[in-house]
Order: sequence, then structure tokens, then C-alpha cells
Amino acid sequence: MRVLGVNALFHDPSAALVIDGRVVAAAEEERFSRRKHGKRPVPFAAWELPELAMRWCLEQAGLRPQDLDVVAYSYDPDLARPAEEMGLTDPWDHLRQTYARRAPQFLAAALPGLDPAKVRFVPHHVAHAASGALASPHPSSSVLVLDGRGEHASHLSGRYTGGSLEILAGQDLPHSLGLLYESLTEHLGFLRSSDEYKVMALASYGTPRHLEELRETIRATDDGGFQAPIPDWSRWAPPRDRDAKLDEDSWRGAHADLACSVQARLEEVLVDLATWIHERTGDKVLTMAGGTALNCVANSRIWRETPFEDVWVQPAAGDAGTALGAALQAAADRGETTLPMPSAALGRSWSDDELAAWLRGAAVPFTTPDDLAGEVADVLARNGVVAWFDGRSEFGPRALGQRSLIANPGVAANLERLNDVKGREQFRPVAPMVLADRAAEIFSGGPIPSPYMLFVHEVAPEWRDRIPAVVHVDGTARIQTVDPATQPRLGAMIEAFERRTGLPVVVNTSLNTAGRPMVDDPRDALELFGSAPVDLLVLGPHLVRRGAMFRSADVSSAELEAVL
Repeated sequence: MRVLGVNALFHDPSAALVIDGRVVAAAEEERFSRRKHGKRPVPFAAWELPELAMRWCLEQAGLRPQDLDVVAYSYDPDLARPAEEMGLTDPWDHLRQTYARRAPQFLAAALPGLDPAKVRFVPHHVAHAASGALASPHPSSSVLVLDGRGEHASHLSGRYTGGSLEILAGQDLPHSLGLLYESLTEHLGFLRSSDEYKVMALASYGTPRHLEELRETIRATDDGGFQAPIPDWSRWAPPRDRDAKLDEDSWRGAHADLACSVQARLEEVLVDLATWIHERTGDKVLTMAGGTALNCVANSRIWRETPFEDVWVQPAAGDAGTALGAALQAAADRGETTLPMPSAALGRSWSDDELAAWLRGAAVPFTTPDDLAGEVADVLARNGVVAWFDGRSEFGPRALGQRSLIANPGVAANLERLNDVKGREQFRPVAPMVLADRAAEIFSGGPIPSPYMLFVHEVAPEWRDRIPAVVHVDGTARIQTVDPATQPRLGAMIEAFERRTGLPVVVNTSLNTAGRPMVDDPRDALELFGSAPVDLLVLGPHLVRRGAMFRSADVSSAELEAVL
């Protein structure tokens, strides 16, 4: 069976392809369109489909639209209610529902040859749940979904067994932990439905001065749901102008204290919700999805403080992942045995020869060294910055060694340096990649291995001065463990770096600059390399050195002037 999953209605439009229960491809529209998050989550954009991502998924498998058995759309308009009935202030939400009902016709127009009767609606939170449980390596698990909103709810608790979901609880709107956090994001001067991760980072600079007050109204309930009325944030901190500079006084002042208080209360409520599920299922494994599951600080508290032995989070936990979940659920509903996703590397890739052709076409000098790992490690050991582009691009918001910006963690100034390179706020942390067999001696307090960078860990005191660039202000780090058996080129590079420096860790942050999607194709990589102060570009097995590229450009300019 060939199933195309589509997420389109709110934000992070995406597509995923599942064939005979196996995940073949998944990608976000932003990687093709170069528009961050694909679109804004407003009703007037609800009609926009991930046309480029859908077409690429089909091309990847050599399929035509008419070859598909099912197109699974991750929203069911029959479950929706008028916004005013749900307590939401959104006078144009009816337009969103109209677009959703007509999705089969929109999809058939975007994919000529597709029979609109093949389109199936999958409830939004069921799609999230399937993206966690059915994509995970566990045949059965409890599942927790939390996000801003779906058709009429913001939460699902349940249990998957044999591909079948039993729903245990849900929380109707307007109560939503996701919308609560989005509202805070906007109050703090960041972009709503986009910059929530900045609030999580800012929280580490504050103190939870308002936690007791928040506990009075934001709380889990006995039926597995919660209450989360959005307070007047101004009672604790004035709204911040999005265009105003966020200086260090703000990091450690009222805005940071408010972020810290809300973050702490969110963590407590999530622990309560997960504990409620365990009391009813007794499962060893909890799988998680929904945008709130990208809160890696909360994920670690769930791992530490609930009876679950393992917590598995979908790498594309936000709405992008619902394309994958919808496809898996549609396959399971039709009797297919679904297989776990092989990794998060589900996007585009190019062969070594194709990458070389890109470089030749761009007239960029490059080498293809026998010891690529050693040459990259030499640059890092000399405190160079490396753009690393290798293999299939990541599905989800985390750079995991396919599209990464890498540096030396032993130099404290590299945190500020990389934030400058990317044009980011200086309170933002960068993450460590660590060899999987060395992780436990350096990091604790979270699951190991941790290949998807979805948990935070305490950094051992004796290592904090050795890898200062990746230690956040609270002594933690959001780690990615690297297994050389599954990521051989990346693993070999980190091993070579350790031989030179004694550090089995490198800095990892996403290969992009502020406000732009992660690099996806070779052109994107070359554009970033040409415009940012990066010393070395790794493009598969090929190396481009900044000095060599610009010397070549100087020669070409001189030759051109001579001709003219």
C-alpha cells in the first residue's frame, strides 16, 4: 500500500510517504520554498499545500499521483467546532474549516491524476499520536500529545497496541498548554508559533518567582486533562516590543523570571499528565508528540520523575510530524504492519558525484581527501568553524549531523561567535554532539543514547570547564549522541577530533542563519558558506576551504578585468 501523508492546515506544512508500512521519505515544505515554517498559521493561508514536498516524496519513490492508494490529511473538519464555541478569538477560523473540507479537491488540483476520493481525514491529535507510537521502535506504548490546538482539543492521552489506539483522555479548548506558551512567547516579544524555543532558553536565566501564583490556576485535573487559562502576563512583566533589543538586563530581569516561572509550571503539569497515564496503563514506554514535546527540558523531567522506563519523542514532534503520523495511521487502519522510522534522515540527498558536479558548476575549488575526518578535525582543533552537509536532510527542527554548523566546544567564546555567525540572540545555547560510548561519563539526568537532541542533561562538573561552549547557564546541555556505526563519516570526524584534543564532543547547531530554514540542498549550503564567516564546507566527501574559494574568486575577477 502506498500512502502519502500531508500536513497543511496550520503551520509547518509537510509530506511523508509510507509504502507497505515502511517510511520512505518525509520533508517539510520550508526546505524547498526557503520560507521559514512554510507559512504563517493564519486562516487565510490554510489552503496552501506542501506542493514541493509532496512532489518530491513521489519522485523519491518513482510514483505518480494516480499510483497512490491513500492520501492521509492530518485534520478532520467533521470534528471541528465554531471558534466561539471553543472559547477562541479567531473570527476567520470558519475559513480554515472551509479549506479543510475542500482539501481533497485542492490536493487533486496540486497532484494531477490523483482521485480526490482517495483522500482520508485523520484527526489531528491521532496523527500526532501515530507519529510518536507507530514511528517509534516500540511495538506498544503509552502516548502523550500536547500542542496548541487541533479540531477541538489541545491534548490526547492514550495507548497504542498492535497499531491500534485507545484514547484515555483529551482536553477540549480553550484550555491549551501550547496556546499558553505561544501567548507568553508573543508577550515576551518573540514570534508566536515560531520562537517558543527562545522562551525555553531564556527561562534558564530567570528565577521562578511567580510559580506559586501560576499553580493556583494552571493545573492537571483528575480526569487526565488540565486547566490552563491564559493570565494577564502584564501583571508580572510588561510586554516587550518585538523590535526592541533584548539586552542582558532583560535576560536576567522580569522577562526571564516570567519565562522561568511558566516553564517550571509547564514541566510540573506535564509530569502530572504522564503520571496519570502510567497509573492507567502500567506501560514501560511513553511516546510523545505535538509541539510541546519539543520542550526538551520538560521531556527530561518526565524521564526522571515518572515511572516510565523509556521516553521516546518524535524528532518532528511539531505539526510537520503529523504528515508522517497520518500516513502511518492510515496504513495501520487498512491492516498494514507499520515499521519504525529508520532515523530522522528522511529528506533529500545527493550522490558524491552529484555534489562534485554542483561544485564544478559553481566554479568552486574543492578537494576530495582520503582522510576527510582528519582534515576537518584539524580545522576544528585550530578553532575553525565548519559547515557540515552530508546525507539525507533531517525531518524536524533539529540539526542532527546532516545539516550542521560545527565548532570546537573547548573554546568558551565559540558560543558568542556562533550566535554572531547565525545572527541569533546571545542567550541562545548551542548543543554538543558526543560519541555515544562516551556520553555517560560526561552527561547525566537524561536518557542515553539520545540521538535526536530532545532531552537536556546535566554536564559533569569536571567537564564544564573542558567544553564550556556547550554548557548552558544552568549547567545543562541538549545533547545528541552519535553512533559511528550509523553515522560513519560524522563519527569518524568526532573520533579524529578527540585524538587531537582529548574531547569526544563537538559543538553542533543548525546550518542556517536567523530567520531562514535549515540548509537543504547544495545551493543553500554554498550560499551560506559564501555569506557567513565559516572556514570550511563539507559537502559529502568533498571539502571547500574558505581561503581557496575566495582566492579563486579574486583570480577570476582579475582575469575578467584583463579581458575587459
